[in-house]
Amino acid sequence: MAKESAGLLLYRRAADGSLEFLLVHPGGPFWKNRDEGAWTIPKGQVDEGEKPLAAAQRETREELGFCPEGEFIELKPSKQKAGKLVLAWGVEANWDPGKLQSNTFSTVWPPRSGKTQTFPEVDCAAYFDLKQARLKINPAQIPFLEELTTLLEDGA
Repeated sequence: MAKESAGLLLYRRAADGSLEFLLVHPGGPFWKNRDEGAWTIPKGQVDEGEKPLAAAQRETREELGFCPEGEFIELKPSKQKAGKLVLAWGVEANWDPGKLQSNTFSTVWPPRSGKTQTFPEVDCAAYFDLKQARLKINPAQIPFLEELTTLLEDGA
């Protein structure tokens, strides 16, 4: 069975009323020089027996150091290229990305060096308008942006 991840797509309204979406850039050496198509919603694996929305909230708290409260809008799941199913919820949050406090992970780096280094799971977070977000986000997650935009424009 394919693994499931769950995450939150935070959004806010700009001064002109347009939507902006919070995306995160993965930390670590593999992602260091990658930008377009590398950003994602804050998300992570759903643990056995864990409710997906609870997992999305936990992962967001771990990756941002913050988890919004409010009305969670369930979005249609998206299958990633590697087969992982991502469950997502939209939620309004005007959070300051400058307050990012991500958890960390350790890996051997450089490869085969025997040296273990620690990196933040997320090294940057930022709000983007829809056009920018479509360029930055992992292509498999574009449907989250589009569905949430449609739902909010239709008065969800």
